[in-house]
Amino acid sequence: MTLRRQSGPFVEGDQVQLTDPKGRLNTITLIPGQVFHSHRGTVAHDDLIGLPDGSVIDNSSGISYLALRPLLTDFVMSMPRGAAIIYPKDAAQILGHADIFPGARVVEAGVGSGALSMWLLRAIGDHGELLSFERREEFAHIARGNVSAYFGAEPENWSITLGDLTDALPQRVEAGSVDRVVLDMLAPWECLEAVANALTPGGVVLCYIATATQLSRVAEAIRNTASFTEPVSSETMVRGWHVDGLSVRPDHRMVAHTGFLITARRLADGTERFIKAKRGSKTEFTDEDVELWTPGAVGDRTASDKKLRKAAREAQSLAERSARRQPIE
Repeated sequence: MTLRRQSGPFVEGDQVQLTDPKGRLNTITLIPGQVFHSHRGTVAHDDLIGLPDGSVIDNSSGISYLALRPLLTDFVMSMPRGAAIIYPKDAAQILGHADIFPGARVVEAGVGSGALSMWLLRAIGDHGELLSFERREEFAHIARGNVSAYFGAEPENWSITLGDLTDALPQRVEAGSVDRVVLDMLAPWECLEAVANALTPGGVVLCYIATATQLSRVAEAIRNTASFTEPVSSETMVRGWHVDGLSVRPDHRMVAHTGFLITARRLADGTERFIKAKRGSKTEFTDEDVELWTPGAVGDRTASDKKLRKAAREAQSLAERSARRQPIE
């Protein structure tokens, strides 16, 4: 597999992030003979090829640009997308809470635009395996383009299966052969039986969900299966800080709620679930209660077919340009 270069001089096919004096970012793919244009001048790609990472270059008008290879965080925030991505703050928590380790066999359901797939692929390494499942073919096309653009080629240890996880998972994996399962879908409670069958004892299931009502329903479903430990839920909020001399204060903006994470571990077959003593609480709900708080019911917008086709074309174009990269020796 052709790997994305992480360091060294810029080469043809590399993605380079140009930052101007006002902090505005532009990401380009280096192609000999081409030129980056802005309203304040141009930068020839040939002038960047061969420069070390972290160089400063002047454009035709004398304005300086800082040239750096984009981090994965930068890439996923700017890549073409059809479905909403999992933000880096949540991806980091997923890798930690699900304990994704090198060599792990991981199932991901709901590949979307491929953001989480890239984080998982880097975490499992060359000896791990990522099995992604997606219902919508157009999302799979976008994800393949984005992942190929970032890594330089489609990783050999990654596959996308089109179809419903409940039906497709038993056909793709043997019982007890999966280390970790990450579910990013509207109704993860519908797949818990198939997930429990695929997970090895001690394995982790993690669900990424949007609303508190979905969180409640998936927690109760996990408890009712009797195949998992007590679920643990959380959300992550990140606030930056302004630090300039003695002026130290929190930023006025932050990345707050994007979704909830809930995790549980697979019990060995025949094991009785340990139940922690707790006070009584209202846990009864109906399907109608859940439907009132689904993303569609609360007004979340879905991507149009036109936008998905455009994102797929952009992702494929990005992958083709990135395929020019030279492999790491």
